[in-house]
Amino acid sequence: MSSNPFTPDARIKAARNIRFYLTAPQPCPYLPGRRERKVFTALDGADAVELNDNLTHAGFRRSQNIAYRPACDMCASCVSVRVPVNRFETNRRWRRVNKRNGDVVASLVPAHATYEHFDLLKRYLGSRHAGGGMAEMSAFDYAAMVEETTVRTHLVEYRLDGTDGQLIGCALVDVLEDGLSLVYSFYEPDMEERSLGSFIVLDHIRQAREARLAHIYLGYWIAGSAKMAYKVQFQPLEALGPTGWGDLELA
Repeated sequence: MSSNPFTPDARIKAARNIRFYLTAPQPCPYLPGRRERKVFTALDGADAVELNDNLTHAGFRRSQNIAYRPACDMCASCVSVRVPVNRFETNRRWRRVNKRNGDVVASLVPAHATYEHFDLLKRYLGSRHAGGGMAEMSAFDYAAMVEETTVRTHLVEYRLDGTDGQLIGCALVDVLEDGLSLVYSFYEPDMEERSLGSFIVLDHIRQAREARLAHIYLGYWIAGSAKMAYKVQFQPLEALGPTGWGDLELA
């Protein structure tokens, strides 16, 4: 695989005259001792929705009104992955996860930030990603993450069925021409027995099937990164390589 995986897709070039920028090297948050760089562009204008679709297919991820992709020197460890919905099989393990969350109600809501969401996010970050780049997010930062967008996006709230409707999970999701892209998800960290992270992915596979969408985009998988290991549990899993999308082959 090339040491610099960024090769603009022909469809992206045709969309409009796009300007790409390259960040300065900084410490990699996933692989100790390595440096990361990103190539990025703005998602704005009348064709932002189409551009987000094409860039996602080319391995980019979205953050607010920016689409970015790793462009690291001498490293191509970040691999874009997606679940092919029609080939995914709900095995015994996933049936158990769904059963443990049988009392959870999922609701699609507009991409508007609330303090209830933010409180849950802070608990999640403090437990799972303390010291990470997002750990010091303010309520205004969270609102920008959710609301500053020009593409088709929404939130999915996960609440316990009952009178109080406790919020235990939330997912920010982009709607693409061919699938759903999980931009960011977070959940109640004190409910490990529920496997809420896996349940959110499973629920989006269900949603995609009902909407007749082909893929769930999970972002990047990095071999050797414990934070990314959960993604390979969803099999089969497709990865973006030099010749396009194909089944991820694990060593």
